Amino acid sequence: KKKTVSFSSMPNDRKINSTAACISLMLEGCELKKVRSNSRMYSRFFVLDADMRSVRWEPSKKDSEKAKIEIKSVKEVRVGKKTPVLRSNGLSDQFPDECAFSIIYGDNYESLDLVASSADVVSAWVMGLRYLVSYGKHSPEAPGTGHPSLRTSWISSVFDLADLEKSGRIPVSRAVQLIKALNPGMKTSTIELKFKELQKASERPGTEVACDLFVEAYCELCTRPEIFFLLVQFSSNKEYLGVKDLLMFLEVEQGMEGVTEEKCLEIVSKYEPSKEGREKGYLAIDGFTRYLLSADCSIFDPQHRKVCQDMAQPLSHYYISSAHSACLLEDNFWGRSDISGYISALGLGCRSIELVLWDGPEGEPVVYTSPSAASCVPFRAVVGLIDQHAFTASAYPLILCLVVRCSAPQQRLAAQCLRKTLGEKLYLEPPNPVASYLPSPEELKGRILIKGKKLPPTCEDSEGEVSDEEEGWELARRLGQEDREAPEGGGLRRVRLSRELSELVSLCQAVPFQDFESSRRGQRYWEMCSFSEVEAGRFANECPAELVSYNKRFLSRIYPSPMRIDASNMNPQDFWKCGCQMVAMNYQTPGLMMDLNAGWFRQNGACGYVLRPAIMREEVSYFSANAKDSLPGVPAQLLHLKVISGQNLPKPKGSGAKGEVVEPYVCAEIHGIPADCAEHRTKTALQSGDNPIFDESLEFQINLPELAVLRFVVLDDDYIGDEFIAQYTIPFECLQPGYRHVPLQSLAGEPLPHATLFVHVAITDRRGGGKGHRRGLAGRRGRRVREYTSTKATGIKAIDEVFRTATQPLREATDLRENVQNALVSFKELCGLTPAANMKQCILTVSTWLLHSDSAPSVTLNLAEQYPPMEARGPIPDLLRKVLTAYETMIQTSRTLIESADAVYGKLIQAQQAGMDFHKELHRIETKEGLRGRKLQKALESFAWNITVLKGQADLLKHAKAEALDNLWQIHNAGQSCGIGRNGSASPEPSRLRAPLEPIPE
Repeated sequence: KKKTVSFSSMPNDRKINSTAACISLMLEGCELKKVRSNSRMYSRFFVLDADMRSVRWEPSKKDSEKAKIEIKSVKEVRVGKKTPVLRSNGLSDQFPDECAFSIIYGDNYESLDLVASSADVVSAWVMGLRYLVSYGKHSPEAPGTGHPSLRTSWISSVFDLADLEKSGRIPVSRAVQLIKALNPGMKTSTIELKFKELQKASERPGTEVACDLFVEAYCELCTRPEIFFLLVQFSSNKEYLGVKDLLMFLEVEQGMEGVTEEKCLEIVSKYEPSKEGREKGYLAIDGFTRYLLSADCSIFDPQHRKVCQDMAQPLSHYYISSAHSACLLEDNFWGRSDISGYISALGLGCRSIELVLWDGPEGEPVVYTSPSAASCVPFRAVVGLIDQHAFTASAYPLILCLVVRCSAPQQRLAAQCLRKTLGEKLYLEPPNPVASYLPSPEELKGRILIKGKKLPPTCEDSEGEVSDEEEGWELARRLGQEDREAPEGGGLRRVRLSRELSELVSLCQAVPFQDFESSRRGQRYWEMCSFSEVEAGRFANECPAELVSYNKRFLSRIYPSPMRIDASNMNPQDFWKCGCQMVAMNYQTPGLMMDLNAGWFRQNGACGYVLRPAIMREEVSYFSANAKDSLPGVPAQLLHLKVISGQNLPKPKGSGAKGEVVEPYVCAEIHGIPADCAEHRTKTALQSGDNPIFDESLEFQINLPELAVLRFVVLDDDYIGDEFIAQYTIPFECLQPGYRHVPLQSLAGEPLPHATLFVHVAITDRRGGGKGHRRGLAGRRGRRVREYTSTKATGIKAIDEVFRTATQPLREATDLRENVQNALVSFKELCGLTPAANMKQCILTVSTWLLHSDSAPSVTLNLAEQYPPMEARGPIPDLLRKVLTAYETMIQTSRTLIESADAVYGKLIQAQQAGMDFHKELHRIETKEGLRGRKLQKALESFAWNITVLKGQADLLKHAKAEALDNLWQIHNAGQSCGIGRNGSASPEPSRLRAPLEPIPE
């Protein structure tokens, strides 16, 4: 396991909280490993000269004047393995990425590649070097001299306000409260200890502190080194972010589009604490930290806080948040029936509630689920509560699942109660016989649907017999109320049903499930089946494709096994992956399964409905829930997750005996289709207090992003057993790229005040270039043989001939996309950037090399052309020539893609539509060709595969073209803003390049 040391383990436990601290470390010098091009490493002592104009190292075979690099010759400082020498195979496993850095220097762009003992030593050198380089020829002042910084002035002004007596000193207790007010999550004991340490060190004990000591304590306690490092990376003067620096950070790192200087000034005025900073438009370290911790910078995409999905699809196209026995607050058989459980479930956006009706002692029905007759709740009271709270959290339809265990007379009372209490909300219109699908959630807004049994049309009496449901009998056995034995021969039980209750059922008529073939032929769209988790689990494993196909038209409800007497939960993902809409959860039982359910339903404004992936909704599509790799037509994504640090982590519950120390680690889990399920953990942060540094990169491949959920779990590493500290669960589609704070929650899903994880998120395409779906980030290619997606033979000659016409366009589409992807990755690598970098970063990087040079080679971007060439005048160094060649290749491949995409796209769609013309005739052709059994199944599967592949590849090509246009827009934009562009007036219109994509019709 790779090890890195946390920031607090600097020499002499020194914390890096200012540029001055970095430079003083460099002036003292330290040992670093120098890496040669032959992959050998040599330990050398590196030190910054006293005049801060050169970095030297010793021992060296060169004379002392040659074993040095002048600061003014430094073009760039790169963190991580970003040069060919550090990327070479011989070294890749010997040290972690965060312990390496490179100095690019001289007119020939040579690289000095170094490895430090820890990530914090790297941070200190990189910060210090970047600071010195940015000052160019001006000799910076020695640390600690000159004017007080923006920050020091602000902290001093805070001190002056607290110094009521104007004596220049304030009581320690007041100083502690002041720092706690400025940094709410910090423990009082931590602040008190810091004041004692500083008073002792400066030999000024007592009950009061002076301003200088207060400033020092604040800076040491409230500077987060990892955020300071980030600020230095983007700041032009290394002390604060100006408006242009902030704009660059938001666009380049946070993936925000269309950011204006006005928006940046808004952020400064909202988060910068110092008056001077707000007036001048500067965001210093405290304001930057506040901004990164704010809701404006949350990991959860704000678009998903409101309903953002198409709500006009049929009801069967959505996952529906469903509760099983929601009224329980404890467990199934020892719990108590408590009416507040309904309010809580409805408040969380639950849209399907189960009610089991029993005969009540007072002649009216009751709802109870515990063996104690005293704990029952009148049905009337529950319905009144539902009427009151049904639409407080969501306006979309609520489904009441009635399981009838009471006599016909009490059923009549229940029906009257429902009609009287719910009135207009009750949906009673009969199903439309000519429709093929259920109405949409939009059409059913504000309505309550009753799911239950219905009397057959032939029954004309006031009551009749219907088949019973299995659900609810486990409890009946425990209640001693099971007076109806299962009929001999294992058939379904029969129960009496009153006409009044039967008439309340319209769109959700419960019917027994026979088999998929019978459903395909005879089930009507308003009929739905309930499956026990055991039965549904069997289908999910043995015939997942049939279950997915069944769920395209019909609703299915999965209820927990009666063996779960502790009210534990099943894993909803096991059934969501097969398209099952209603997975009934025990809302009262916290834990992983409930975290997944709660996190999942947060993605559409927490309205209780989530649109299923397109591949599960389209009438003809190939999808196997148990696929082991990427799916045809669905672009796989790579999630690059860097877990940087934790803030204000609480102690595990019940760990009082362990003392104050928490030794946490973070587990990142992906839940989704089986091919995506994975888990990675960070190292344990030892003796780290409440604010551990992890600084660890994790990577996940996601084959079906629309169904993936990311869960962070923080655990305390203990030899007896790791204890739970906190968690947070978020759908993959809701992740925002960039530097983000994760708001941690307790086991029960409640927010933990001020407890966060600081992470960096990047999402890229699995095979290199192109956007990481919606997110302008490009990924790394592996050295591999190009794979082409092809169609499959159905065994029906006429159909196979149509699909064969797509063979060449499929190859062309892949070549167009992958040529651009490979060219993009080569260009990024030569710029010293990660695969997750965007085009703007690449152009800005090249421009900084050119601007940090006295004898700058003349390289310009000719923005007068639509495909801007990068032109060099005069001789240029080898590295720069390689960069120009890679840029040229990228521009040429992008041009070919943009100009050829429409024609290839047209051929793919033509083949897909010609295939779809056969779809309606498929059954007739099958019969004519004499296909049956396994051969028929294979032909249908291959047909669905071909349609999915053609639509998917056409989609990918269309998106690749849009991204290539977006890259051109970024080149124009960056070329103008960084000064290497010329003839910039012809910059393409962003509105023209970024035209919205029309979805391909299903």
